[in-house]
Amino acid sequence: MLRTVKVDYYGVQTPLAQAANVSTPDAQTISVQPFDKTLIAEIEQAIVDANLGFNPSNNGEKVIINVPPLTEDRRRDLVKQAKAEIENAKVSLRNIRQKANDEIKKLQKDAISDDLAKDSEDRIQKLTDSYGKTVDSILEVKEKDIMTV
Repeated sequence: MLRTVKVDYYGVQTPLAQAANVSTPDAQTISVQPFDKTLIAEIEQAIVDANLGFNPSNNGEKVIINVPPLTEDRRRDLVKQAKAEIENAKVSLRNIRQKANDEIKKLQKDAISDDLAKDSEDRIQKLTDSYGKTVDSILEVKEKDIMTV
């Protein structure tokens, strides 16, 4: 949840995990204990600035985040984010397929026969379809998981 949070660590934007220990004492709480206690205020501000919907507090030694239970709207937002990530994965698959097909066309001009090139393109398409279905099934499982109360 806090993977994208960056902290100003002596003038350098540093990932939170490199400036503090992040742990979960229970299902509704995240504890962030900085390696340097002078960073507590910066860590608190970085979490607020990350716009994750958390309101951190500190006890002088560590930052404590109480994670609120998910509302229906928040669950729908998470499903939308998951769908966007799945779409990015599919775009990546299509780009990889295109690069592979381009390589086959280059080889077809010089080294391989038309039949071998066609067979290779068919196998690439089958692999692309297979991984596309895998990605879709991952989305279905994740969507059910997110929407389950």
